[in-house]
Amino acid sequence: MKKKIAFYTFGCRLNQSETAVIRQGFDMREYEVVDYRNDPDVVVVNTCTVTENGDADTRRLVNRVRRINPQVEVALVGCQAQVQKSQLLELPNVKWVVGNGRKFEMAEIMAEDGPDKQLITPTIRKNSFTVPFVGFEQNLTRANLKVQDGCDFFCSFCEIPYARGRARSREFDDILSEARQLSDAGHRELILTGINIGTYDYEGKSLVEVIEALEEIKALERIRISSIEPTTIAEKIIAKMAGDSKLCRYLHVPLQAGSDEVLQAMKRKYSVQEFVDFLLMARDTVPGICLGTDVIVGFPGETDELFEETYNLLLDLPFAYFHVFSYSDRDHAKSSRFENKIPQPVVAERSRRLRELSQRKRRMYFQQFLGETAAVLFEQQKRGYWSGVTETYIRVKVESEQNLKNQIIPVRLDTIDGQAVIGALA
Repeated sequence: MKKKIAFYTFGCRLNQSETAVIRQGFDMREYEVVDYRNDPDVVVVNTCTVTENGDADTRRLVNRVRRINPQVEVALVGCQAQVQKSQLLELPNVKWVVGNGRKFEMAEIMAEDGPDKQLITPTIRKNSFTVPFVGFEQNLTRANLKVQDGCDFFCSFCEIPYARGRARSREFDDILSEARQLSDAGHRELILTGINIGTYDYEGKSLVEVIEALEEIKALERIRISSIEPTTIAEKIIAKMAGDSKLCRYLHVPLQAGSDEVLQAMKRKYSVQEFVDFLLMARDTVPGICLGTDVIVGFPGETDELFEETYNLLLDLPFAYFHVFSYSDRDHAKSSRFENKIPQPVVAERSRRLRELSQRKRRMYFQQFLGETAAVLFEQQKRGYWSGVTETYIRVKVESEQNLKNQIIPVRLDTIDGQAVIGALA
């Protein structure tokens, strides 16, 4: 009888990509993949440790699956497993804690099936790498493609270099091989993921060369950059977006704070003015570009006045949205030892204000496209609507009796409906 196995992912697109790869390592003659709520025998959890909320989410999920099946065996893999090794192994029903260096070997590790708990978190080497399996996503029309891992920037709030290791790049031909297979499987958009993908450098090839090679794949129609540091974006990437390219007119560029004083304490590599100059250049060069960002609220020493600098900058800049993160201490991050911590109620109120502003900015961004026609890659049908995204990352919903899944179809954008736009097939 097959064992029932569930996979669960916390965190970023890179984690999503890696969970898809981990899943491909299991022999489906031995395992049946189920939802974690469907009484699994084994659950593999790809963890996140960017914030303390991610840590708490892991513990909550372990308790949830244990209530469903008291005999369930849990594997915790990835970033939190790398930096919180022994604590995670003490959680009930957790049998395996496997760091980023060996998470792709989960099928082999589980096949040993010994009675003892296993802690496997070797040091991550700074070498170029390959990915052992293709990360097919059965239910998605867009697929994540890992091109890079690790980071050398060591921002003071971040422990990702300790969880992921130093910056390293995936072998160029290995990227193209997976991209071709994903495209052949029907994925029409690939989202380039990594920790600091703008630093990609393999045998003299940069991210620009990766994009140019991907554009040669005939069946592939869209290439999207997930998140990229502002100081690593080559001018040629912006020029490509503005021209006749498969590269989507979309950039998610983390700001983190709109105050030079806070940026310096964070050990970011740009000033507010340098960030503003880049963002306005991208907006003026690429018509209709969707610009998103990340911002951290409540960094130690962020006074009311410094927060207002961030708020006003976000208000003025041409962002379509932003992700708001409440600051939390990370054990390996330098900022955990800083003084002048911000009270949680203050952080919560500042976060609320920024999230409300983000919703207004998204609506303003949508507004400029109403009445126009845009190509939409449709993904799924839900609650009577087919839903998909434009290249500028506008979520669009239409009513149709046709099966629109994985089709790119022109849609007239008519009305705003919360975080999406309702349209009609053109």
